[in-house]
Amino acid sequence: MTSFSANSPERTNAPRLVVFLVYPDIVLLDLVGPLQVFSHALELATDKNGYACAVVSSTGEMVRTNTVVPIPSEPVARYRDQPINTLVVVGGDGANHAMLDADFLQEVKLLAANADRICSVCSGALILAAAGLLEGRRAVTHWEDCKMLAETFPGVRVEVDPIYIKDGHIWTSAGITAGMDLALAIVSEDLGRQAALKVARSMVTHMVRSGGQSQFSPVLDRQLLDTAGRFEELHHWLADNLQCDLRVDAMAERVNMSARNFSRLYSKQMGLTPAKAVEAMRTEKARDLLETTDISIKRIATQCGFNDEERMRRAFLRLLGVAPSDYRQGFKTQ
Repeated sequence: MTSFSANSPERTNAPRLVVFLVYPDIVLLDLVGPLQVFSHALELATDKNGYACAVVSSTGEMVRTNTVVPIPSEPVARYRDQPINTLVVVGGDGANHAMLDADFLQEVKLLAANADRICSVCSGALILAAAGLLEGRRAVTHWEDCKMLAETFPGVRVEVDPIYIKDGHIWTSAGITAGMDLALAIVSEDLGRQAALKVARSMVTHMVRSGGQSQFSPVLDRQLLDTAGRFEELHHWLADNLQCDLRVDAMAERVNMSARNFSRLYSKQMGLTPAKAVEAMRTEKARDLLETTDISIKRIATQCGFNDEERMRRAFLRLLGVAPSDYRQGFKTQ
């Protein structure tokens, strides 16, 4: 590949070089998710001012993944002296070994020294930290690895919740699909929000998420707590009827239980009362509308069953620690 500087004035129409650094036992989606975003951005960019991507490894051979599909790679030495727009270190079980490999970490440092932007996906943050690139910075990784990252590298300011974090020129992201959110955010920064939305639409990704959003899914959390699916139909019904008067009696009738028995069993299974569960679901719906629409806060409160803005404001402050108006300002995606 021809060497070029992504920021060179004479090459303003040249694709930006994105280098993905891989090693044995990576998570396949950690690589191909962001790779597809950048590849789509180049295909959709009308002025071709998109991205050129390379997948590199220490050996330049086929690299084992966590699936039956291996990944071809180029030798990392080929890119040591090339100006790189974005360096992406992917994650996987192999990160636990790679972070202890002094020669591999030296390669990371050499590539990072020539990169305008340094990123990690999932447990790739462990490798950046081992290379000393996260010292004193905010960072996130997959929630299962956050404790290890914090305990092994106490100089890193680990945050558990965000899907990705940008601290200066270094970006870190949470698990697996959060790497696509990170890549879309980079496309938005480089090529503009409309370009990122165009890529997301082409990839049938429903929105471009802000990094401050949580890597935890409330819907998935409910499914994990209710593994037998005892209240699954109820939750679907609640989600479709949040604007209604959802008292305990109505919910109990839906699952053919007495109100007292339902309240007791639900609280034991889900870890919160039925009323608190409804409030949480209404807040989730309101969050989505605040992020993706221009509907007034008053109307959102009505649509989500809060009935008035003050009741919704109190719920947001209690559950999210922020007022609806401030939440919209920070996380609106349109």
